[in-house]
Amino acid sequence: MNSRTQAGPLKAPSPFGGRKVVDIDTHYSEPHDLWTKRAPAKFKDRVPRVSPLNGKTTWVIDGNRALRPTASPVSVVKKDGSKAQGMDFTNLSFADVHAACSDVKARLAYMDSCGIAEQILYPNTLGFGGQRASMVDPELRLISTKIYNDAVAELQVESGRRIFPMALLPWWDVKEMVKETRRAHEMGLRGVNITPDPTEHKDADGQPLPDLGRSHWDPFWEICQSLDMPVNFHIGASEAVIEWGSSSVWRSSSQIATVVIGSSMIFFSNAATVANLIFSGILDRYPNLKFVSVESGLGWVPFLMESMDYQYSQAWGKIELQRTPSEYLKKNIYTSFWFERRNLSTDIKAVGVDNVMFETDFPHPTCLYPIDDVASAFTGLDESEIQKVLSGNAARVYNLPV
Repeated sequence: MNSRTQAGPLKAPSPFGGRKVVDIDTHYSEPHDLWTKRAPAKFKDRVPRVSPLNGKTTWVIDGNRALRPTASPVSVVKKDGSKAQGMDFTNLSFADVHAACSDVKARLAYMDSCGIAEQILYPNTLGFGGQRASMVDPELRLISTKIYNDAVAELQVESGRRIFPMALLPWWDVKEMVKETRRAHEMGLRGVNITPDPTEHKDADGQPLPDLGRSHWDPFWEICQSLDMPVNFHIGASEAVIEWGSSSVWRSSSQIATVVIGSSMIFFSNAATVANLIFSGILDRYPNLKFVSVESGLGWVPFLMESMDYQYSQAWGKIELQRTPSEYLKKNIYTSFWFERRNLSTDIKAVGVDNVMFETDFPHPTCLYPIDDVASAFTGLDESEIQKVLSGNAARVYNLPV
């Protein structure tokens, strides 16, 4: 069993060779009172909370609507520092998992123990893109989104500005979306996170939402460009994407095969998002936007670049893009890796040394825990390139303090 799959506390003294590291994908196991202790009186019983439902302790919204199957902290890192295997994590409670999943001081201590200077943080309960809020009325959706952003802005300050949560947005209402992006920026948050598939949902008036390529979204792209707020697309930020990952598995497959195949296929949903963003023309209208493909790996990117360039060169009645598809990827789109080791340096150079960042996905299933000797995988990169990948690119993309 190698050092990356071995259960137990982290033992590697310097997995990054002593270099500064920014981990651009980690998750927050939200405390059970995150919403209830901040909610106005009229929403106290409606905002997300943990409550018994159908015989299970569950995250619910609007009194009795399940946000998730249980109130699991979605962590594989146990209290004793060991790592849960397979699907065992679904049975763990807050009492069973490491305090670093939700407690800021414990998270900072964990980061110090493995040489991580700063982290980017994503949610759990409302969905990685806030998509689960769509099941309730717009007023409750909005207050739940704002409370989350208030809470994580407080967390960022408490961390000494070492943990940087990405803001959730009310994507069902573009005007509110623009307001909340501005408010998040004023609170010091460094980026936003949305669903890639708004077409699954309806707007505040009950009308179907258009896809992200429509001019409907231009006020949002404009505010993100003007404030230099990167737009993050985290895998699983759409219920359709999660279903697609599972539907790609044959019915005869075992439970293990289902998890492995589904978990692998879901990465390619972000390839589709990236391709659509490029051909939508958004980046011609807003050439300084930053898009981040989060927790999707990077090995598929060189193939996508070459494939789109070739297919575009052969297309009938070419779409009028100002650049080739690969040029947009090089200028505006960023990705990250955690488990990839085979040909890593070659892939980094093919994607673009300025476009790759590092992540661990702590404390989620398949997270990089314990962290192996990452530095040994960078053979073929010079020191300046390694430092860009481990921290420099993230500092630039997310406007992090030096």
